[in-house]
Amino acid sequence: MKELLILLNQAPSSHPPQDELVQLAGQFCRDFQDNPLELEPLVEALIKSEYLKYFLTNSDVVRACVFFYVHRRQHQAACKLLEGCKAVEGRKELVQLWNEIHYHRAMDKCNASFLTPVQKYRSRKRNPPPPSLCPEGVKSRNHPKEVRQKLLRFALEVTVHPNKEQQESLAVETNLQLHQVSTWFANYRRRYQKTVPRQQDPPWHLAPIGNSTEDSRSQPVKESYLSEPSGEASSSSPVV
Repeated sequence: MKELLILLNQAPSSHPPQDELVQLAGQFCRDFQDNPLELEPLVEALIKSEYLKYFLTNSDVVRACVFFYVHRRQHQAACKLLEGCKAVEGRKELVQLWNEIHYHRAMDKCNASFLTPVQKYRSRKRNPPPPSLCPEGVKSRNHPKEVRQKLLRFALEVTVHPNKEQQESLAVETNLQLHQVSTWFANYRRRYQKTVPRQQDPPWHLAPIGNSTEDSRSQPVKESYLSEPSGEASSSSPVV
């Protein structure tokens, strides 16, 4: 590591560092990640070096530099470093690191020791990862519009409680997994129950299967042969 520090502290040249030197720096950052006291001189030299942009192609170097800033609560500098990195491998871990930085910033802002899942979701929505970490953008978790329209049409016209055969048929038509179809209908029923007041009766496609109380009241009561007739007295009955 001493030889690497000497090379980093030398006067910069017009030639970029060799790939072996970048890999060596990444190996040191990976080997000493559990020993920040020994790793700190190397990270400081990398950050001050004119060759930093070349070393940021290594994900281990990027991670070590970000931890260096986060440990000093310099969250903005850590985000700026992630925005300028060019690491290809380990982008998924760097995205998680990006989210963790913004979680800490949100906790500092509201003076809290933790965030709820909803607060973390809002933080990710407000602070999407930069193109350096997600060149193609953040993938949407929503189904395509045609798929959602087909599922919604089935829920409105048929039922929101499809059986297993209906779910399997919808999965084939929409090219989804069976659990995805089941989850969509469960979320649809839950969303509707939250938006409709409790006093309001659900629409016909959400109503429970079976006869309601009003239907049972409207049905005529069958008279038993032991019960007295409900109409006028018969002609054969004695008149008092």
